[in-house]
Amino acid sequence: MSKELIKEKLNKFGSSKEPFLFVLSYDLSKFYIQKLSLLPSSIKFELNSKENANNPIKSNQTKIEKFPMLFCEYKKRFDLLQEEIKNGNTYLCNLTAKSKIKTSITLDEIYEKVEAKFKLRFKNQEDNFVCFSPERFVEIKDNKIFTYPMKGTIDASIPNAQAIILNDKKELAEHTMVVDLLRNDLGIIASNVKVNNFRYVEEINAGDKKLLQVSSTISADLQNNWNEKLGDILTSLLPAGSITGTPKKKTVEILEKLEDYNRDFYTGIFGVFDGEKLDSSVMIRFIEEDKTGDKFYKSGGGITCDSNILNEYQELIDKIYLPF
Repeated sequence: MSKELIKEKLNKFGSSKEPFLFVLSYDLSKFYIQKLSLLPSSIKFELNSKENANNPIKSNQTKIEKFPMLFCEYKKRFDLLQEEIKNGNTYLCNLTAKSKIKTSITLDEIYEKVEAKFKLRFKNQEDNFVCFSPERFVEIKDNKIFTYPMKGTIDASIPNAQAIILNDKKELAEHTMVVDLLRNDLGIIASNVKVNNFRYVEEINAGDKKLLQVSSTISADLQNNWNEKLGDILTSLLPAGSITGTPKKKTVEILEKLEDYNRDFYTGIFGVFDGEKLDSSVMIRFIEEDKTGDKFYKSGGGITCDSNILNEYQELIDKIYLPF
């Protein structure tokens, strides 16, 4: 029922051409859709901000204590996932976890201080979180839709890091599967699907270090009245391929069994329709605070048959950071 209600509301808001914000949870069980003119002060966002990737890392980093799941617990899930892969049920699965963290800095301060392309500070009676994502979901302008799957990360300080990640067969296979999945997704709601740029590298700030992330650009053509069908477009594409896997439907079912927590708004999307064009982001790099004041960081990574369990466990931990 939530999906149909979301679709209806987005179509209505898009048809009115009045600028609005939308925040959709991973499984579409929760949503927030509101005109920009009526946004409360507890909800703030920035879209497509320019990160200062060339700035030197500040020495006074705000430390966060991390309490990830134990390796033995992660191994149980990883091994079960490898069985699913061997059985042909999934080829790529983005396995995530919820880690408790401790930090003296508030969610409001995190929002104000972090450098990220996409930022959202969201607080209402039920939910309280901050997101600082490097990943765009879809962009729509001039009757064209663009998506930018991001899959593949490496520490930028490693010698020849860019060459290493671009020549890594496991990373190539993983990225190719996501690109193929999103090509198919766009083909459902658009025509003339093209991969404009395959596997380019961007540098992002990851707290006490820099990371290189690998992305691609895919585009397709929409009908002139696409704004009247925003709900159909977005709900058809969700959940995002980069944070689920392939084949998507079966992989989502596997994730429901393996992940022992509710992703909620994490790995959902948020964005803005300004009356003429739309921009949006996948909600990764995500910290939530519960009613008791405890903070949790949700993170993960893509798993394939070639994945190394130690590397994947470390990636889950490394993605818990504050990009100041």
